[in-house]
Amino acid sequence: MTETSAAETGHETDLTPVRPPASELLIVTGMSGAGRSTAANALEDHGWYVVENLPPQLLGTLSDLVRHSPDRIPKLAVVMDVRGKALFADIRDALAQLTSSGTEYRLLFLDASDDVLIRRFEQGRRPHPLQEGGRISDGIAEERTLLRELKDHATIVLDTSDFNVHGLATAITELFSEKGPVTVRLNVMSFGFKYGLPADANFVADVRFLPNPHWVPQLRPHTGLDPDVRDYVLVANGAQEFVERYVNALEPVLAGYRRENKHYATIAIGCTGGKHRSVAIAEEISKRLAQQPRVTVTTAHRDLGRE
Repeated sequence: MTETSAAETGHETDLTPVRPPASELLIVTGMSGAGRSTAANALEDHGWYVVENLPPQLLGTLSDLVRHSPDRIPKLAVVMDVRGKALFADIRDALAQLTSSGTEYRLLFLDASDDVLIRRFEQGRRPHPLQEGGRISDGIAEERTLLRELKDHATIVLDTSDFNVHGLATAITELFSEKGPVTVRLNVMSFGFKYGLPADANFVADVRFLPNPHWVPQLRPHTGLDPDVRDYVLVANGAQEFVERYVNALEPVLAGYRRENKHYATIAIGCTGGKHRSVAIAEEISKRLAQQPRVTVTTAHRDLGRE
């Protein structure tokens, strides 16, 4: 993995990009099979608005949109490849137009060795977009010739030969995430079993083993958000032990999510009606999880308010 500035390349050309203090426009290109789609997915996970296979003629228009609406699209990544060979020949003019208009951008070029690219195409059982009637190696050679100038003027050249999908996603995170290391976003949701399991739950916990405030007349009208109900649930035998052990059990899961570049999970906490016990326990689990490093937590109560 290398990062190359225009000055280091020794080339003076109107293609030379300016590296912005905070990335606003990123152009992603490189060899077919080097991981553009994986890079695009990783960028989306970190808040980039990603446009794939954009014709070069539209690059200026799209960059103007970002420049004039920074609040709506603060970070734009444009992925360009050689599937439209004739269109790709216009990339030089498109980049020169960006430079002349004062638009700041970075150019990420993804590369890999020929042997690795050939193996990836063979494993995927698909042809190289430029091989036509020849071999995969013929298409790779033609693509290298076509992209040589772009690679020479790239802000960042990333060799993905030794990366699997997760390794490449991690590298993109390190390069382009303003938040640094991977953050796992958790949605802790309470629900009532009588209304069915949440369809998007990654983990489900059942807290119907706790005493039900429904059977306490003064608590029945209230919810698990009410202090009296919350205290009733949390002081019950086994409640605190359950919360502590459940949060501890999630620690290796969250570590694994970070390693595998998984960014989202929904934790569903259920009781009978989703009004008392599950709400109070979900709130307590959310509070504990929010204290974990590199974790952001939102809390939702799916069935609160249902009769």
